[in-house]
Amino acid sequence: MPQRPYLFSGTIEHNLRFGKPEATDAELWDALTVAQAADFVREKKDGLGSRIAQGGTNVSGGQRQRLCIARALVTEPKVFLFDDSFSALDVATDARLRKALKATTADATVIIVGQRVSTIADADQILVLDNGRIVDRGTHEELLETSPTYQEIVESQLSAEALA
Repeated sequence: MPQRPYLFSGTIEHNLRFGKPEATDAELWDALTVAQAADFVREKKDGLGSRIAQGGTNVSGGQRQRLCIARALVTEPKVFLFDDSFSALDVATDARLRKALKATTADATVIIVGQRVSTIADADQILVLDNGRIVDRGTHEELLETSPTYQEIVESQLSAEALA
């Protein structure tokens, strides 16, 4: 999942079946549910048959991200790479999506590149980068105790949230 999600012109269904043309409607709806996209697709007049403009310009950034995540889920890969794929989501949607993903991706390797601490806090292993170099590694709790760089990141995000 790239930072900038991309949708093809066609329908929502066409986009979701891109990597697995034989996917059932149930598989599509399951993926949409996990990706927190089922509600907005159901609200569309044509549901899965709703048109998507080239690049997904007729849906919001968060909807694009969620549709692309659903498309990835339909293919059931063994490895997921989410490159800042949750950045256009509000914090509550991000949390619901990650919770739903946890069960769905239990047998897969999941790599999340993220800038929000809340997005990566539950990871089994967090790599802290500084100027492109790994400076620390551990769980959220371990890094809070041992990593000045991670502590600084957490504090800056908490301060920003407290001020908002």
